[in-house]
Amino acid sequence: MNQSDLFTLGDLPLQSVELIELSDGDILWVKHFLPPDEANQLMATLQQQIPWRQDSIRIAGKDTPIPRLQAWFGDAGMTYTYSGLTLQPTPWLPALANIKHRIEDYSDTHFTSLLANLYRDENDSVGWHADDEPELGENPVIASLSLGETRDFVLKHRDHQEQKLKLPLQNGDLLIMKGALQHHWLHQIPKAKTHCAARINLTFRRIFPTAGT
Repeated sequence: MNQSDLFTLGDLPLQSVELIELSDGDILWVKHFLPPDEANQLMATLQQQIPWRQDSIRIAGKDTPIPRLQAWFGDAGMTYTYSGLTLQPTPWLPALANIKHRIEDYSDTHFTSLLANLYRDENDSVGWHADDEPELGENPVIASLSLGETRDFVLKHRDHQEQKLKLPLQNGDLLIMKGALQHHWLHQIPKAKTHCAARINLTFRRIFPTAGT
């Protein structure tokens, strides 16, 4: 685990960048990618402007509501399917297009779509999974921006489950996952044990055409 490029201004944290080199993948953790005031403003804007909904996924032949709210944004035709749920893209909101361009400039990666999740309180979560759907490509670059309440982002290796990592993602933090990470590691946001205020997670992806589409 290597840390580099630390920036501060007085008591206000601006940015610290940590490269986490895992077996079978890398994570770049940019703490305070957005300063607190800007992160708070974006959080408030998106809570109001995003058409949040609670979708259901198919588990053991039964439709089960997911324990969070979500919305899918993207360029025209950027359809995304996971757990039997197919999402049609909503056009980019100006606030989302703006932050997308900034993350693209920082990561040197072009993104065509975004899954937004709203964790309303400590009871909302997402279970173990990987962003490894075929339309995301061989070794997808996933950029994930956290807004609002701090929540734990937990990873474990598929084949060596004793290899685990827990990252407390704070308001304004940016996580960039790359390499073969999605093929060898699972991740989750577990339910919290204490009361939590709302958190929004913006996960930017790039969709590629797959055979038969």
